[in-house]
Amino acid sequence: MKETLEFAELEQVYDLLAEAIDEAGPEQEALFLAKLAMLLAQQIPDVDRIREAVATALRP
Repeated sequence: MKETLEFAELEQVYDLLAEAIDEAGPEQEALFLAKLAMLLAQQIPDVDRIREAVATALRP
């Protein structure tokens, strides 16, 4: 299993997320992101890695 995505793959993920957030709409954006985060966390069974990702995402 790959540890990281290639830059082009990250761009695809960004586009996919942007489109999904738009589709969810402003009222459901937070719920969508919370559900997505939980589903992705199921794929990364490492609380420390998830904690690190959350901390990184909170940085300005």
